[in-house]
Amino acid sequence: MRAIWKGALTFGLVNVPVKVYSATEDHDVSLHQVHNKDGGRIRYQRICEIDGEVVPYADIDKAYDDGERTVVLTKDDLDALPSERSREIDVVEFVPSDQIDLLTLDRAYYLEPDSASPKAYVLLRKTLEQTERTAIVRFSLRQKTRLAALRVRDDVLVLQTLLWADEVREAAFPALDETVRISAKELELSASLVESFSSDFDPAEFTDEYQVELRTLIDAKLEKGDALDTSETFGTSDEDDDAGGEVIDLMAALRASVERSRAARGEGGGKAADAAATASAKKAAGEASASKTPAKKATTAKAPAKKAPAKAAPKKAAKAS
Repeated sequence: MRAIWKGALTFGLVNVPVKVYSATEDHDVSLHQVHNKDGGRIRYQRICEIDGEVVPYADIDKAYDDGERTVVLTKDDLDALPSERSREIDVVEFVPSDQIDLLTLDRAYYLEPDSASPKAYVLLRKTLEQTERTAIVRFSLRQKTRLAALRVRDDVLVLQTLLWADEVREAAFPALDETVRISAKELELSASLVESFSSDFDPAEFTDEYQVELRTLIDAKLEKGDALDTSETFGTSDEDDDAGGEVIDLMAALRASVERSRAARGEGGGKAADAAATASAKKAAGEASASKTPAKKATTAKAPAKKAPAKAAPKKAAKAS
């Protein structure tokens, strides 16, 4: 890894020199745009709208326009800002770790001690561990003042930037204002479903299926070219078109879900449990279908009235004779 920033953690009169590294990286397959007609690569150029010339990135400054006037800000102007010149990560306060809203967490960085002795670094790390606190810090990086949470991960101090309060949108959904009655049985079955899925989280057990499939597609196209039949590579989808529909009978769906989850984990007698789960799922579907039946019966009940004109036919035949 390459350090992207150097500075010092400061709290009180304690100074902890550190190097900052990006803690994450993108694993996505790199793609670029091409013209679908001839495969020519699409490129973007920075063109000045006054002289029409392509401008090198080194010759580009930033500007602010208030609608009437434009103020150009050079790199020297921006570098002159006091916060940009600061190389300190200031600890503002220590808060209980559970007070950090996960929604506000943003980019993560590792901090490495950058001094002959890591004693101050280790002291801060142990203090955070023993007090079960997270340090809220403030610093400047890449022309932005940032708020961040400082915590411990595997004996390493981690700096995780936080969104500012006004960057988090408020959720206001009218549907949630309605009073919804949840029965004790529904809550019990729902909790049972949660329990059937319970496990210890291990990120290594999960893979980015889209990227794996994308790599498979690329390899197949490299081998077969445009003659590739994707159905041979991936098969056809067997998913039910109604899989995402609204649940009609919540209780039946919960029961079937619990039984299927247990069967999948081998907790109910293998094939027998799986068969029971399937039967329960069919029952749920049947109950859901049955809940729609009254409406259909009501329509059928009116059918005899439509056949009434047929009874008049014999009378007309009698007159004809």
